Amino acid sequence: MKLKKLFTSESVSEGHPDKLCDAISDAILDECLRQDNKSRVGCECYATTNHIIIGGEITTKAKIDYRQIARNVISEIGYDNIRYGLDYRTCKIDVYVKTQSHDIALGVDRFGAGDQGMMFGYATNETKGYMPLPIVMAHKLVRVATNLRKENKFKWARPDMKSQVTIDYTDLENPRIESILMSIQHDPSFKKREFKQYVLNEIMIPVAKSFNMNCDFKYYINPTGKFVIGGPKGDVGLTGRKIIVDTYGGSARHGGGAFSGKDCTKVDRSGAYMARYIAKNIVAAGLAEKCEIQLAYIIGKKEPASVMVDTFGTNKIPESLILQAIYDNFQLEPAQIIEKLQLDKPQFRQLAAYGHFGRSDINVKWEELDKVNDLKKYLNEKALNLVN
Repeated sequence: MKLKKLFTSESVSEGHPDKLCDAISDAILDECLRQDNKSRVGCECYATTNHIIIGGEITTKAKIDYRQIARNVISEIGYDNIRYGLDYRTCKIDVYVKTQSHDIALGVDRFGAGDQGMMFGYATNETKGYMPLPIVMAHKLVRVATNLRKENKFKWARPDMKSQVTIDYTDLENPRIESILMSIQHDPSFKKREFKQYVLNEIMIPVAKSFNMNCDFKYYINPTGKFVIGGPKGDVGLTGRKIIVDTYGGSARHGGGAFSGKDCTKVDRSGAYMARYIAKNIVAAGLAEKCEIQLAYIIGKKEPASVMVDTFGTNKIPESLILQAIYDNFQLEPAQIIEKLQLDKPQFRQLAAYGHFGRSDINVKWEELDKVNDLKKYLNEKALNLVN
């Protein structure tokens, strides 16, 4: 029997307890930046049954009502009934926030990196957004389901949802959906058969068709039988625990840090955004079909400790030349990254669910392709110089 070449990615909805925490942390970050774009923010959140804890290190001139921001986010996501285990009106919210460590601030104030670390960016020509197919499909499934729930079209559905997509890459020229899994929290009074038929016919099949993919996939809907207890009541939530969901679904490596709740002096976030920006422009310029970039930084230092490029054998020109093009066409100091990608502006709450990359529904600087022509021109000039 010939074994298939399968790859799987997952996503979760904004109502997943970890994503709820990401949203609260990023909403607080946005409000800090809205009032004071020099804010230093490292905000963490913990969620359990009708109880939210907010903590971290925040230095800002902004006047922040942490509890009200959290209640607004909880309400927007749809936790408005104590039967769900969380109600924005009655939940207890504790706040434990202190100012940023002076030792860390010393490095940042010199416009160096706010921490040590390594981070990755990735791009592939597999989809229009230069993202891997499995994670893009997984995001769309939970996003469509969430929108239908909020429009009151999806009966019995509650906020907490997960998806999983397995793609068969045995024939690289003709990938197929092997299976789709969705676990969706629901009211206890739901009608199982009607619920599953709705998920298949109104969510799974339309999403598959939107990618021009096959519809004869295996499907699994709430395979344990029911999913009534969910959200922070079913499992505690923590900021920064869904890092692979946030990036490339496992198709590429991930650095050591999460994104949500961090201002962009933290290179965990800004470096990852810049690495994606570089990789996407390289693939869009036709220099490779796939590209992974690694950046690494030393706390308090401006220049990256290292820059690495890997095109997985899909490069059209030598990787050494691509690496030189990166050094000559992209500014990699943390302060330069923040300025180029406008990372001192409030924009992060919208990224807390459904991924930080490849999003066609929002405009962010690290998804722009404004370096494509520069890269092509640079490499043409290099080629002419080699001939001459």
